[in-house]
Amino acid sequence: MNNPRHTTALVALFAALMAVFGLIPKLDLPLGVPITLQTLGVMLAGALLGPRRALLAMGLFLGAVAIGLPLLSGGRGGLGVFLAPSAGYLVSWPLGAFVTGLVMAQLPTGTPRAAALSAFVAACVGGLLVVHAGGVVGLVLLAKMGWAQAITGTLVFVPGDLIKAVLTAAVVHTVARGLPDWQLGGRAAR
Repeated sequence: MNNPRHTTALVALFAALMAVFGLIPKLDLPLGVPITLQTLGVMLAGALLGPRRALLAMGLFLGAVAIGLPLLSGGRGGLGVFLAPSAGYLVSWPLGAFVTGLVMAQLPTGTPRAAALSAFVAACVGGLLVVHAGGVVGLVLLAKMGWAQAITGTLVFVPGDLIKAVLTAAVVHTVARGLPDWQLGGRAAR
């Protein structure tokens, strides 16, 4: 999996997967941050690609959004989305994917069951904790919320993101069973 063409294809594939997840309608909340399926893409990228490639995939996706492609849920795109209350979550996606990949690379993946459990833990650390921490900072800075209000506000997303972590574990379990040579967490890329 160290082949540069293979890496490029995987990075592009996961950036495209993020765009596909953006086609699923968002659920708007009064907080100014929508519930979307795109954080599932962050978790999957980290667990399946490893830290470096996951970071590149999320960077490519956000670069496409920044130049105006309407790839975010609800058909949003352009530089304005990086000034909205949800911007802290968006800019945390690359770091969240990176951390998910780092954690996944350190955990056992010898059996499909172990890989699935490791993916759940990695997704919770990177895709949930890291992304929500960035989201809280964004709410404080951009929505001018107090820290307590921003932390309380982000808690509404936790149950859905735990479900996404379970889905990530299920996908990783399937990949580990069907493609046993797949280097989960990007072990071969380190």
